[in-house]
Amino acid sequence: MATTQQFHATGLTCGHCAHAVKEELLAVPGVHDVDVEVLVDGASTITVTTEHHLSDEQVAAALDEAGSYVLVHP
Repeated sequence: MATTQQFHATGLTCGHCAHAVKEELLAVPGVHDVDVEVLVDGASTITVTTEHHLSDEQVAAALDEAGSYVLVHP
């Protein structure tokens, strides 16, 4: 059964950033869909649909691979 989780990250400024984050998270086993809403001067919202719960560490690692993006808790 799929579950949806929301995460927030800083450092995203454009569609290219959103695409990079989406690609890295889609590479995580069990992830089916990723939606990224970029907020340039704040915390962007990342919504992930997955088969299992993702840890903050998994998301932070994907953000790190995608670029200089930082997982935050608003």
